[in-house]
Amino acid sequence: MLELTSLTKKFGSFTAVDDLSLRVEAGEVYGFLGPNGAGKTTTIKMIATLLKPTSGSVKINGIDAHLSPEEAKKFLSYVPDQPFLYEKLSGREFLLFVAKMYRMSENETAEGITEASEIFEVKPWLNKRIEDYSQGMRQRLVLAAAIMHRPKLIVIDEPMVGLDPRGAETFKSQVRLATKNGTAFFLTTHQLLLARDICTKVGIIRASKLVYEGSMSQITGDGVEQIEKRYIELTS
Repeated sequence: MLELTSLTKKFGSFTAVDDLSLRVEAGEVYGFLGPNGAGKTTTIKMIATLLKPTSGSVKINGIDAHLSPEEAKKFLSYVPDQPFLYEKLSGREFLLFVAKMYRMSENETAEGITEASEIFEVKPWLNKRIEDYSQGMRQRLVLAAAIMHRPKLIVIDEPMVGLDPRGAETFKSQVRLATKNGTAFFLTTHQLLLARDICTKVGIIRASKLVYEGSMSQITGDGVEQIEKRYIELTS
């Protein structure tokens, strides 16, 4: 579903991502872990076609995302770590805007808004302006927007920002449900417990290079302390 091949991004003499190759299959949850400044967000922005690679390729559902971005992005949802929301729109108007961007039909839009807003519990707020939303409610709204058109690949940079424990559990349960239907996830997080709970595969990036790839159990076993210890070893 997602294939990165020798992906490299340079800013002048600085290499932010260096020769990164990985695959995410349908139904997988790939946790992309690493310290601040390692290259995680730069990688995600290249997947979302917000940054052009210096070299290498990004394929989504077999389509080169930088040669055919509109075609590739039909299968993609992207949630950045700091989503931009139009403050003067209501939640409903924002979801309608997203639906139009994905060229959803009238029936698909109505069903998608109803389903997604109920899942992430934003339905009572849909007619209020986004400027009145809390940080957690904004995150719930963008997650609702992300699943509305039933994408095959969902890319999320720090999904738990602002979510309370109930919202976090809702997110995790929806990830598990979506993967059963073949949806793939590629996400970054600093929350190692989240990675342990939902990721089927993890990659660890350090100083722009992938230094580990495998299952979470291969890194640590089941112990929380072992996850933290191994992560620190790999990123030191």
